[in-house]
Amino acid sequence: MKQSITLDKITKFMGFEFLGTLKLIFTGKIEKEDFRNFLRKVVVPLASMLLFIGLWHMGSKALYNTEAAYKIEKALTEQGQEAADAMEACIASGAVKCQPNTLPSPAQVWGSFNTLLDDHFTIRADKQAFAEKTAALNAKRIAEGKDAITYTGRPSFVDQILTSIKTVFAGFLLALLIAVPIGIVIGLSKTLRSSVNWLIQIFKPVSPVVWLLLVFMIVKTLTKDSNSDSAFIISFISVGLCSMWATLVNTAMGVSSVDKDYINVAKVLKLGTFQKVFKVILPSALPLIFTGLRITLSVSWMVLIAIELLAQSPGLGSFVWEEFQNGAIDSNSKIIVAMFIIGGIGFLLDRIMLTVQNMISFNKNDGI
Repeated sequence: MKQSITLDKITKFMGFEFLGTLKLIFTGKIEKEDFRNFLRKVVVPLASMLLFIGLWHMGSKALYNTEAAYKIEKALTEQGQEAADAMEACIASGAVKCQPNTLPSPAQVWGSFNTLLDDHFTIRADKQAFAEKTAALNAKRIAEGKDAITYTGRPSFVDQILTSIKTVFAGFLLALLIAVPIGIVIGLSKTLRSSVNWLIQIFKPVSPVVWLLLVFMIVKTLTKDSNSDSAFIISFISVGLCSMWATLVNTAMGVSSVDKDYINVAKVLKLGTFQKVFKVILPSALPLIFTGLRITLSVSWMVLIAIELLAQSPGLGSFVWEEFQNGAIDSNSKIIVAMFIIGGIGFLLDRIMLTVQNMISFNKNDGI
């Protein structure tokens, strides 16, 4: 019995349930309710994706034509008919120098995505070649007590994604380590909640830019003579301080709202303070705590881009800003690639938190 349950879970996770549903549809053995669920969960989402891509393509084409007409009209007004004809011919030829720089089409974004992947493989090959060339020299320098020579070339798009993920997890861990213990302590005492509530309400809506400037002043002072990566330190501390408030508030709320009957049982059993917290209060408060953690992780990923941009950390924030300043014909496409990557990673992070919550909580969440 246990083996069949495990296999069922594996097939659902790997998508084989979808293949089984298709088989039932073609053999005519599927139930009406199952067919409706299939339409709702598979066909409708796919149709909505196709509709989105179609509208995006038409919108980008309309904007392209509008911008092209404006450039031709401007050339006609400022330089005459000959210049307008030359501009129209240039646009029709596909020359980069005269193409309208507006919303890219889905095909252009896909092309930019492939370009970024190719660029990543090229940079990775350069890093490997550099490591092989400097291996003997670095071994000698390390034996002499010197620092090894490191690769100083620009990071690839994938490297920047990994840097952002590392930063957001470090910030999330910092927020968890600060917010959960403080939230538990605050939740256990009405007096303490009343005394610090004003502090939480003041700092909770503070902009991430303000947190960044505050952290920048402190970290720059403390790491003035250090070889540590100050940009990474500034980024993850700013992310943690900016995003921890949802977890702090939800933890305090969850602890303070534990059923009094549970507290009374703990008193009858003469549990110590730590036993009461870990065996009675925390299990009861887990749903609210995880709700706060999910919000904290989402906020961390959302504010990270702005913080990386300002802290000059080599992550997705700096990538987006560099492409915006670059102004090349494919810069808009690359920015939209980054937008989809940011959204996709944010969605996956939320699903990870939801999965962990369902694994350790009695109250199952359907993912909303």
